Amino acid sequence: MQEKKEGPKRFREAVAPPKSITALKLVARDSAGGGSPSDDKGQDNTKIRILLADSETIYRAGILKIFALEDDILVIARVGTLSGLHNAVQRFPTDLVLLEGRLIVGAVNTISELIRHVPKLKIIVQLSQDDQINTVELYRRGVGGIIPRSISADLLVKCVRRIAAGEIWIDNESINSVIEAYRSQEDALTSLRTQPPLSPKELAVITYVTQGMRNKEIAMQLGTSEQVIKNYLRKIYDKLGVSDRLELTLYWLNLQAPDKGP
Repeated sequence: MQEKKEGPKRFREAVAPPKSITALKLVARDSAGGGSPSDDKGQDNTKIRILLADSETIYRAGILKIFALEDDILVIARVGTLSGLHNAVQRFPTDLVLLEGRLIVGAVNTISELIRHVPKLKIIVQLSQDDQINTVELYRRGVGGIIPRSISADLLVKCVRRIAAGEIWIDNESINSVIEAYRSQEDALTSLRTQPPLSPKELAVITYVTQGMRNKEIAMQLGTSEQVIKNYLRKIYDKLGVSDRLELTLYWLNLQAPDKGP
């Protein structure tokens, strides 16, 4: 009786790699410049399934090495081009895309297209200092977080977990540029003095929102229910003329930022 052949070595090892640095050598190498996405299958619905989209092969390898040490994160594919990203999102069940900003320079509508195709998809954009991209526009199109490419490994992992949980992430290094971009839009902000006064409870809710707390956490802090917090937020949005938590946070951070001199 003929012995049944085993599947390709690469696939077998990628399904359940041992958790060690040496296991990274078993993952298939990326093609230069992108092309077909690398297939790092190993489907586990308990893990955050990440798709890496970056033009630099060595950067993709470094990020893969970081995530390989985390039990709850799985890189399911790596691509180096925008077309490769679109193909990979269609081929692989993906929870989160870690996207190099340079890939979408002049093509910010890519964010909307990806989310339209996968409504629950979370996206993190990594920006370099010289990337000419409107950060506020990225958030408004559905990006969950913007981080610098110089971000530390620990902070990157923390960011991925927060955004996968449905939170918005604005990195401390990026927050000033976000505020400035928000200020530059003519109809984005109005003076607090023109708005109805806020109650102490509403001010407390705003403070907790800007600290990144969710409704459940805010409710625990104030000794009330999530529904009451939702009601407070609706009133706050109406008073300040904002539409969501992100705009509320940017609005409030802008008010707290010191005015620049002439």
